[in-house]
Amino acid sequence: QLQLVESGGGLVQPGGSLRLSCTYSGFNLDNYAVGWLRQAPGKDRETVACLPKDGDIDYGDHVKGRFTISRDIAENTVYLQMNSLKPEDTAVYYCGTSYTLICPVVYAFRGQGTQVTVSA
Repeated sequence: QLQLVESGGGLVQPGGSLRLSCTYSGFNLDNYAVGWLRQAPGKDRETVACLPKDGDIDYGDHVKGRFTISRDIAENTVYLQMNSLKPEDTAVYYCGTSYTLICPVVYAFRGQGTQVTVSA
């Protein structure tokens, strides 16, 4: 059974950085697309970034140039490096997958999430 565990969230000042980690177990996701999603209070869930098996990485317009998604196969972990954070980046961040090779529109499986708060 697949388990996705996010970590690395916290409180950071505007302009600061955080690195989120998503460690997976119970199923090998090395050859599947894995993405990061976020949901702020009162807002719809949105895709932040997605790393397909092959091809171009997909970033949301609101994070392009600031966030970077990467994968460490040896560690069964997908990372989200977040730089130049803004208050509007405040949300619960989830990693997810749908066992597809390309980035999905809807993520069938998600972890429990990690809170990111950007505030002075």
